[in-house]
Amino acid sequence: MTYNTINYVKAEGIGIITLNRPKSMNSLSSELLREMAAVLAEIADDDEVRVVILTGSEKFFAAGADIAEISNMRTAADAHRFLKTAHAVFNGLEDLEKPVIAAISGLALGGGCELLLACDLRICAEDAVFGQPEIKIGVIPGAGGTQRLPRVIGLTKAKELLYTGDSMDAGEALRAGLVSKVVPVGAVLDEAKALAKKIARLPAIALRVTKDVVNTGMNLDLKSAMLYEARCFEMLFDTEDQKEGMSAFVEKRKPVFKGK
Repeated sequence: MTYNTINYVKAEGIGIITLNRPKSMNSLSSELLREMAAVLAEIADDDEVRVVILTGSEKFFAAGADIAEISNMRTAADAHRFLKTAHAVFNGLEDLEKPVIAAISGLALGGGCELLLACDLRICAEDAVFGQPEIKIGVIPGAGGTQRLPRVIGLTKAKELLYTGDSMDAGEALRAGLVSKVVPVGAVLDEAKALAKKIARLPAIALRVTKDVVNTGMNLDLKSAMLYEARCFEMLFDTEDQKEGMSAFVEKRKPVFKGK
């Protein structure tokens, strides 16, 4: 499929989605969101893709929602239609049965920050800047910023960013736990690819179950989450990959996983 606002390639079990609206700093338009939904559906049905990388350009990941489009919204119904599409995409990223790594350079603000919050892992360049500046134009984040950000970096720091609209640099993002690694400018995609290749070699079913258990458990009380974890652990003993992995460990050889 041909896309206008994103690029998509796959190789070695890795699908790479690149936001591609350079004239608007990769701002999130309705068209881009619709194309993101389409590519996520394509990836979900493609067993060859084991891990996904989401990235932008070297100067900006995504500078936010498309303000030119947003400013033309006159009613709550207009805003609802836009957010319905955004929620479908961001929830689709979070629920995708494959790990998603955000590779971030430059600006990641507003909707761009909300987009990367829906990813599983985040690596950024030294020049990355993160924030939710919506308060400065009289609105709030509407695609998960008030909910995912506190879950990732903690309530107090999230409230500071949400209340002031201030941004954080790469070093602060690392300390806050928003990203797991900071690398030199120009190296972020290579670093994400190296991590994706490492993950892609691991058993696909166990990866899928791990993502589900973590995400589901975050919305359960601890006792219920532990029970859900136990049931999923037990279920994996019916897979060929579990038997291969444990046999290989005992026999001191490299396992050959088949995703079964």
